[in-house]
Amino acid sequence: MNLGIFGGTFNPPHVGHLITAERVGDALGLDSILFIPSFISPHKQEGEERTAEHRLAMTRLAAAENPRFAVSDIEIQRPEPSYTIETVRSLRHERPEDHLFLIIGMDNFLTFHLWKEPKELLRSAALVVMNRPLYPKRVNEVLGTENVQFVDVPGIDVSSSEIRRRVHQGESIRYLVPQSVEAYIHQHALYR
Repeated sequence: MNLGIFGGTFNPPHVGHLITAERVGDALGLDSILFIPSFISPHKQEGEERTAEHRLAMTRLAAAENPRFAVSDIEIQRPEPSYTIETVRSLRHERPEDHLFLIIGMDNFLTFHLWKEPKELLRSAALVVMNRPLYPKRVNEVLGTENVQFVDVPGIDVSSSEIRRRVHQGESIRYLVPQSVEAYIHQHALYR
Protein backbone atom coordinates (compact mmCIF):
# COMPACT_ATOMS: atom_id res chain seq x y z
CA MET A 1 0.00 0.00 0.00
CA ASN A 2 1.17 3.53 -0.77
CA LEU A 3 0.57 5.44 2.46
CA GLY A 4 0.81 9.21 2.76
CA ILE A 5 1.75 10.62 6.16
CA PHE A 6 0.33 14.09 6.78
CA GLY A 7 1.25 15.47 10.19
CA GLY A 8 0.44 18.78 11.81
CA THR A 9 -1.17 20.45 14.74
CA PHE A 10 -4.55 20.64 12.95
CA ASN A 11 -5.70 23.35 15.35
CA PRO A 12 -8.27 23.20 13.76
CA PRO A 13 -8.14 21.11 10.58
CA HIS A 14 -9.51 23.10 7.65
CA VAL A 15 -10.44 22.77 3.99
CA GLY A 16 -6.90 23.66 2.92
CA HIS A 17 -5.59 20.54 4.65
CA LEU A 18 -8.22 18.38 2.96
CA ILE A 19 -7.83 19.84 -0.53
CA THR A 20 -4.03 19.61 -0.54
CA ALA A 21 -4.07 16.06 0.85
CA GLU A 22 -6.51 15.02 -1.86
CA ARG A 23 -4.37 16.66 -4.56
CA VAL A 24 -1.21 14.89 -3.33
CA GLY A 25 -3.07 11.59 -3.10
CA ASP A 26 -4.28 11.93 -6.69
CA ALA A 27 -0.90 13.05 -8.04
CA LEU A 28 1.01 10.14 -6.48
CA GLY A 29 -1.65 7.46 -6.57
CA LEU A 30 -1.68 7.06 -2.79
CA ASP A 31 -4.00 4.39 -1.43
CA SER A 32 -4.46 6.14 1.89
CA ILE A 33 -3.45 9.38 3.58
CA LEU A 34 -2.94 9.22 7.33
CA PHE A 35 -3.54 12.49 9.17
CA ILE A 36 -1.47 12.55 12.35
CA PRO A 37 -2.19 15.36 14.83
CA SER A 38 0.87 16.12 16.95
CA PHE A 39 0.77 16.09 20.73
CA ILE A 40 3.37 18.82 21.07
CA SER A 41 5.13 19.95 17.91
CA PRO A 42 8.80 20.87 18.42
CA HIS A 43 8.19 23.98 16.28
CA LYS A 44 4.86 25.27 17.54
CA GLN A 45 3.33 27.03 20.50
CA GLU A 46 3.01 26.08 24.13
CA GLY A 47 -0.32 24.71 25.29
CA GLU A 48 -0.90 22.36 22.35
CA GLU A 49 -1.06 19.40 24.72
CA ARG A 50 -4.18 20.91 26.34
CA THR A 51 -5.99 20.85 22.99
CA ALA A 52 -4.73 17.45 21.80
CA GLU A 53 -7.96 15.49 22.32
CA HIS A 54 -10.05 18.22 20.66
CA ARG A 55 -7.62 18.44 17.72
CA LEU A 56 -7.74 14.66 17.31
CA ALA A 57 -11.55 14.62 17.42
CA MET A 58 -11.82 17.46 14.88
CA THR A 59 -9.32 15.78 12.56
CA ARG A 60 -11.36 12.58 12.69
CA LEU A 61 -14.49 14.55 11.80
CA ALA A 62 -12.72 16.36 8.95
CA ALA A 63 -11.32 13.14 7.45
CA ALA A 64 -14.49 11.07 7.88
CA GLU A 65 -16.09 11.97 4.56
CA ASN A 66 -13.18 10.75 2.42
CA PRO A 67 -12.61 6.96 2.31
CA ARG A 68 -8.95 7.50 1.39
CA PHE A 69 -8.33 9.55 4.55
CA ALA A 70 -7.58 8.02 7.95
CA VAL A 71 -6.46 9.49 11.27
CA SER A 72 -3.91 8.17 13.74
CA ASP A 73 -3.46 9.10 17.40
CA ILE A 74 0.13 7.76 17.41
CA GLU A 75 1.62 11.14 18.39
CA ILE A 76 -1.20 12.10 20.76
CA GLN A 77 -0.37 8.93 22.73
CA ARG A 78 3.21 10.13 23.34
CA PRO A 79 3.59 12.47 26.33
CA GLU A 80 6.47 14.41 24.76
CA PRO A 81 7.15 16.52 21.66
CA SER A 82 6.27 14.76 18.41
CA TYR A 83 9.33 14.08 16.29
CA THR A 84 8.55 12.85 12.79
CA ILE A 85 11.38 10.30 12.76
CA GLU A 86 9.85 8.48 15.74
CA THR A 87 6.44 8.41 14.06
CA VAL A 88 7.89 7.09 10.81
CA ARG A 89 9.83 4.39 12.67
CA SER A 90 6.65 3.30 14.45
CA LEU A 91 4.69 3.21 11.20
CA ARG A 92 7.49 1.31 9.45
CA HIS A 93 7.37 -1.28 12.28
CA GLU A 94 3.54 -1.54 12.16
CA ARG A 95 3.33 -1.58 8.34
CA PRO A 96 6.53 -3.14 7.00
CA GLU A 97 5.01 -3.82 3.55
CA ASP A 98 3.74 -0.26 2.99
CA HIS A 99 5.54 2.42 0.99
CA LEU A 100 5.57 5.57 3.13
CA PHE A 101 5.31 9.09 1.71
CA LEU A 102 5.94 11.95 4.15
CA ILE A 103 3.94 15.01 3.03
CA ILE A 104 5.24 18.48 3.96
CA GLY A 105 5.03 22.03 2.65
CA MET A 106 7.80 23.90 0.85
CA ASP A 107 8.29 26.09 3.93
CA ASN A 108 9.14 23.00 6.02
CA PHE A 109 11.31 21.52 3.26
CA LEU A 110 13.63 24.52 3.35
CA THR A 111 14.41 23.81 7.02
CA PHE A 112 14.09 20.02 6.80
CA HIS A 113 17.83 19.55 7.43
CA LEU A 114 17.23 20.97 10.94
CA TRP A 115 14.66 18.29 11.81
CA LYS A 116 15.63 15.39 14.05
CA GLU A 117 17.55 12.79 11.97
CA PRO A 118 16.61 14.16 8.53
CA LYS A 119 18.80 11.73 6.57
CA GLU A 120 17.23 8.77 8.34
CA LEU A 121 13.80 10.20 7.49
CA LEU A 122 14.77 10.36 3.82
CA ARG A 123 15.84 6.72 3.94
CA SER A 124 12.65 5.64 5.71
CA ALA A 125 10.04 7.45 3.61
CA ALA A 126 9.79 9.25 0.30
CA LEU A 127 9.54 12.97 0.96
CA VAL A 128 6.65 14.73 -0.79
CA VAL A 129 6.91 18.50 -0.91
CA MET A 130 3.80 20.49 -1.71
CA ASN A 131 4.43 23.43 -4.05
CA ARG A 132 1.99 26.22 -3.38
CA PRO A 133 1.85 29.45 -5.38
CA LEU A 134 3.13 31.51 -2.44
CA TYR A 135 6.01 29.05 -1.83
CA PRO A 136 7.59 28.44 -5.24
CA LYS A 137 9.73 25.35 -5.72
CA ARG A 138 13.18 25.70 -4.22
CA VAL A 139 15.88 23.24 -3.33
CA ASN A 140 17.10 22.55 0.19
CA GLU A 141 20.79 23.19 -0.43
CA VAL A 142 21.83 20.94 2.46
CA LEU A 143 19.80 17.87 1.47
CA GLY A 144 19.36 18.21 -2.28
CA THR A 145 16.43 16.44 -3.92
CA GLU A 146 17.25 12.73 -3.66
CA ASN A 147 14.13 10.78 -2.60
CA VAL A 148 12.08 14.02 -2.84
CA GLN A 149 8.97 14.44 -4.99
CA PHE A 150 7.36 17.81 -5.66
CA VAL A 151 3.59 18.09 -6.13
CA ASP A 152 1.80 21.27 -7.18
CA VAL A 153 -1.16 22.05 -4.95
CA PRO A 154 -3.55 25.01 -5.13
CA GLY A 155 -2.89 28.08 -3.04
CA ILE A 156 -5.71 28.14 -0.51
CA ASP A 157 -5.72 31.24 1.65
CA VAL A 158 -6.92 29.54 4.83
CA SER A 159 -4.95 29.09 8.03
CA SER A 160 -5.72 27.59 11.41
CA SER A 161 -4.57 30.77 13.14
CA GLU A 162 -7.01 32.85 11.07
CA ILE A 163 -9.84 30.43 11.91
CA ARG A 164 -9.03 30.67 15.63
CA ARG A 165 -8.97 34.47 15.36
CA ARG A 166 -12.32 34.52 13.55
CA VAL A 167 -13.95 32.30 16.19
CA HIS A 168 -12.50 34.45 18.97
CA GLN A 169 -13.94 37.57 17.29
CA GLY A 170 -17.33 35.93 16.77
CA GLU A 171 -16.93 35.85 12.97
CA SER A 172 -18.15 33.09 10.67
CA ILE A 173 -15.90 30.16 9.76
CA ARG A 174 -18.44 28.62 7.38
CA TYR A 175 -16.74 27.05 4.35
CA LEU A 176 -13.30 27.35 5.98
CA VAL A 177 -13.73 24.09 7.89
CA PRO A 178 -16.02 21.11 7.30
CA GLN A 179 -19.48 21.64 8.79
CA SER A 180 -18.85 18.87 11.35
CA VAL A 181 -15.70 20.65 12.57
CA GLU A 182 -17.52 23.97 12.80
CA ALA A 183 -20.25 22.33 14.90
CA TYR A 184 -17.63 20.72 17.16
CA ILE A 185 -15.86 24.06 17.70
CA HIS A 186 -19.13 25.73 18.73
CA GLN A 187 -20.31 22.77 20.83
CA HIS A 188 -17.09 22.76 22.87
CA ALA A 189 -16.66 26.56 22.91
CA LEU A 190 -13.15 26.31 21.47
CA TYR A 191 -11.02 29.36 20.65
CA ARG A 192 -13.22 31.75 22.60
